[in-house]
Amino acid sequence: MVGIADMRNIPSSPLPYGVCVALPIPIHIIREIEEGPTLSYWHTYNSLNTQLNEIVTKGAAFLISNNYTAIPITTGYAQMDEQRRTPLPYKTVATQAGMGWIGKSCLLVTPQYGSAVRISTLLTDALLNYDTPISDSRCGTCNQCKIHCPAQALTGTLWKAGMKREELFHTEICVDVIKKE
Repeated sequence: MVGIADMRNIPSSPLPYGVCVALPIPIHIIREIEEGPTLSYWHTYNSLNTQLNEIVTKGAAFLISNNYTAIPITTGYAQMDEQRRTPLPYKTVATQAGMGWIGKSCLLVTPQYGSAVRISTLLTDALLNYDTPISDSRCGTCNQCKIHCPAQALTGTLWKAGMKREELFHTEICVDVIKKE
């Protein structure tokens, strides 16, 4: 999946347009992790990230070769701060590109694949026709992710663009449980 975002009103974006790319996580891998993470999920996660890095890097190279500025926001480029935040989250570009919304899981939820996607971004100054942003949740009354969160780190709050992550998700609680696992 690909979506184009108008980033001109997003202060953390150094360029005016974003291209979000998403690859679905195979359904058999999702079924395997119902009881918890698996080695095949870990390998798939890393493989999809590698593929996404290649896609956005090649896309940026193409744009640069055509005299545009482009930045591939690969996993090596995106740096997290001490609160596990990046200056421009992939999910921000994805929602601006109309690819989905942020679920009560604090993950991007797409109409096609739910939250079973990996995403990446490239930023550019190439004038692109952009998609209509999604600025609020479509989760409704569903609370399955909150109920099944092993860390009980989700608040169950419906997302709206511009919300602070802490209104949806308690990062420290999740990190503590992951470290114990």
